[in-house]
Amino acid sequence: MKRTLMTAAAVGALGFGLTACAALGMNEAQAAGGATAASRPTDSRPATAAEAVAFVADAETRLAALSEEAARIQWTRATNITHDTMWLESRINAEYTELQVELANGAARFNDVRVPDDVRRKLNLLRLGIVLPAPNRPGAAGELAEITTRLDSTYSVGKFDYQGRQITLDEASQLLATTRDPAEARALYEGWRTISPVMADDYARMVAIANEGAAELGFADTGAMWRSGYDMEPDAFAAETDRLWEQVKPFYENLHCYVRGRLNARYGDAVQPDSGPIRADLLGNMWSQQWGNIYDVVAPAEGGASSYDMTERLVASGYDARKMVETGEGFYVSMGLPALPQTFWERSQITRPRDREVVCHASAWDLDNRDDIRIKMCTEVNAEDFYTVHHELGHNYYQRAYKDQPFLFKNGANDGFHEAIGDFVGLSALTPTYLNQIGLLQTVPGEEEDIPFLLKMALDKIAFMPFGLMVDRWRWGVFNGETSPAAYNDAWSANMLRYQGLVPPGPRPANAFDPGAKYHIPGNTPYTRYFLAHIYQFQFHRAACEQAGWTGPLHRCSVYGNEEVGARFNAMMEMGQSRPWPEAMQAFTGQRENDASAVADYFAPLNVWLTAQNRGRDCGWQA
Repeated sequence: MKRTLMTAAAVGALGFGLTACAALGMNEAQAAGGATAASRPTDSRPATAAEAVAFVADAETRLAALSEEAARIQWTRATNITHDTMWLESRINAEYTELQVELANGAARFNDVRVPDDVRRKLNLLRLGIVLPAPNRPGAAGELAEITTRLDSTYSVGKFDYQGRQITLDEASQLLATTRDPAEARALYEGWRTISPVMADDYARMVAIANEGAAELGFADTGAMWRSGYDMEPDAFAAETDRLWEQVKPFYENLHCYVRGRLNARYGDAVQPDSGPIRADLLGNMWSQQWGNIYDVVAPAEGGASSYDMTERLVASGYDARKMVETGEGFYVSMGLPALPQTFWERSQITRPRDREVVCHASAWDLDNRDDIRIKMCTEVNAEDFYTVHHELGHNYYQRAYKDQPFLFKNGANDGFHEAIGDFVGLSALTPTYLNQIGLLQTVPGEEEDIPFLLKMALDKIAFMPFGLMVDRWRWGVFNGETSPAAYNDAWSANMLRYQGLVPPGPRPANAFDPGAKYHIPGNTPYTRYFLAHIYQFQFHRAACEQAGWTGPLHRCSVYGNEEVGARFNAMMEMGQSRPWPEAMQAFTGQRENDASAVADYFAPLNVWLTAQNRGRDCGWQA
């Protein structure tokens, strides 16, 4: 699953786009202390509402003026990783962190002042919008920026020795997806993790600096600060995600039990026992977060073959990387949304350059908070990237929809919304109904292919959900001190077992830092957003299909070409972050709460089938 990223230490929810990989910088005068009186109150007089309004207006002006410069520097580093571009990014990230800490501390002065609702929301966003806050002391922001840029770049240029040559993550992932040799799978799984031990000391130092900064802003730790950004108390948010997980956990356990049985049948007890956890490297994905690559191993014994292979259909139809993106654009245009600007096509990185190191992790960018939207991908013509294109463009269309909001409201209702927008469209884009609508399939398969289709979807969507939780559960423990640096890797493995029911293929080295082998750890991207997106996308999909008058099975619904759905969808996106997320949810779905029942509705036929397949098996595992 290719997802968006945020590279900078300071990147947060401050308007230029959740997925922009951009940070804001200060000019030299501001870095030297040239802020206005409104933005840097130092006297002891009681703060007033008028001062709060002036402070917010000044903050938005400063941030808006600086965001484009920083975004372009970060784009340059991500699309051309060199010593110089890393230096430039570190510098501007440090400048932005200092500015953001200044504004966050300034906003706290108005905590007890009665102000208009929109001003209060902006003050809260200023205080909560820092992913990794540096403390307000000389050198802290610079050190933090250097560490985070180094971590991100170490990951992005990572290679390891395999069969006498150096291979990249892309190459290793492709091999792992297709190998059915357990020894080879283990070598690839463990080989990629040799790139990350060098990150461990930097990561521990980064945590210490960020926690110091979070404490200055009034938070218990950085994790508590992250959990405060969902229009509810941090503990209440953690409890809400637990509640949602409990709604889908029985289905995951059903899927886990079935997949484990098929792996046992393929490899035998010596490789994969028929009880307990699953060996992680056998699941066809470098982080075992999606299992669709091993469909051939776990397909139904009878009637499991699809009448088409998506990748083969794309190749046979003459698709190249650009046509993949044009097709994704066509979905949004069919719903009544405008075409992408010409600059998108001129400035995006759609394929991997051959002459330089780049960050290939797919991402969507908004460089000027208006119209300079882009994607950065190393697109391949395959089913995975067909979905990814639809997903990434969802970020771009969201960014464009809220471009007329005030600067601090130029963002998703929460970060889960930003991820779910494209995933919602992707649910339609994966249906045979849509593939028929755009000419990739001549006929729509019958009901006999429903279980294979749903099983493939579950291997990606349902299998991901516990991983979507465990990444930040690990980080929350790191940030609050429950997990010491010496225990980083053991805690990661424990979370794999607890949430996913997985274990590494063998003992891990004493210096292992397996979390660093997942981009979002060195890239410092909060991850619970992806779990939420896996709930929201089905909630959006069910609501859209109801609006469209769809009466068939939910998993066959495509809203391609429905401008009525598109208008309501765009109205939600145009709200940006101006209102609490329940209001945005209600604008599109009619519901104000998170609701995982749509997941159950979508996969209901498969869950019945899995239950029958698992009859008599010893399901579950001991954590």
